[in-house]
Amino acid sequence: MTRADTLPGVDSRLVETKRLETHVLEAGDPDGHPVVFLHGNVSSSRFFEDRLRELPDGYRAIAPDFRGYGDSEVKAIDATRGLGDFVADLRALCVDLGFEDSATLVGWSNGGGVAMQYTMAYPDAVETLVLVNPVSPYGFGGTKDLEGTPCYDDHAGSGGGLSTDEFVAGLENRTREPAGDGSPRAVLRSFYVDPTYDFDPDREESYVTSMLDTATGAKNYPGAAVESPNWPGVAPGDLGVNNAVSPKYCDLSAIAEIDPKLPIMWLRGKTDQIVSNESVFDLGALGRLGQVPDWPGEDEFPPQPMVDQTRAVLEDYEDAGGEFEEVVLSGVGHTPHVEAPTEFGSHLESALEW
Repeated sequence: MTRADTLPGVDSRLVETKRLETHVLEAGDPDGHPVVFLHGNVSSSRFFEDRLRELPDGYRAIAPDFRGYGDSEVKAIDATRGLGDFVADLRALCVDLGFEDSATLVGWSNGGGVAMQYTMAYPDAVETLVLVNPVSPYGFGGTKDLEGTPCYDDHAGSGGGLSTDEFVAGLENRTREPAGDGSPRAVLRSFYVDPTYDFDPDREESYVTSMLDTATGAKNYPGAAVESPNWPGVAPGDLGVNNAVSPKYCDLSAIAEIDPKLPIMWLRGKTDQIVSNESVFDLGALGRLGQVPDWPGEDEFPPQPMVDQTRAVLEDYEDAGGEFEEVVLSGVGHTPHVEAPTEFGSHLESALEW
């Protein structure tokens, strides 16, 4: 299958693996070294489409859609495995396409978490790891220090109960208009990128389509929630993607212990509002700003230090004999590959040459 609106030079097809009917975008040398681009939450391979065409000669670019995203098959996400369902799907795809022994992984946001968990499971199969504004190794929400200590034992304040009704309804209804601050297009413009970024109209439409191609509900996005006696009254359920990245189930800090070690590039936008020490989607940060009532205060539920947690784990990796490089792009938000394509491409090429 070839999608009609795919950019020139990018092929689109469905791959039937033993786990999932997976949609992939591909470009470059079919016999070249595979570079696998892994997208984030409420997005798809479309966010990497332009970049797939720009790899140097001798590389094969592959960007799959995760289950429940883009044009891939919709299946439930077992949050109790952390990001394990996505990792197992990716492994099945790598085996099917014939590069299970060696690949470079480029993981953005939640895709960075998948890349880390895949590398922990198959360290001999990853040549280089490029993390682009990755989710913290301790997941998203509800932890208070560099060691990922949970604010509450039941991990209240993280998981599937925290997405806004307006945003989820916009996805369900495939709302393309910027109808309110919480509509998908408004969120794209305000939070996926630095607010000063000016989209090319055609590419913006592609990114909005990518967001709208997200399966919603208790088994996918955002996932189920359960009541909690702790603030703000909800804790993670056992299904859905936002629960999969809750610290209840997501702990990637063992990336520091993998053997053999491989080079890691950590590439992030300086003005990222999503994965940040003051994330606008983190209840600790919102509570401090007075935007969520009854915040229990700094000692009990501070903003999650997401960036500092990632740095601490990568420094542990370095202390254990690994190598990492942190690259910070000024004036860039959560999507460096969209906002700063030249800089992103240059740093990616450097990583490929390690």
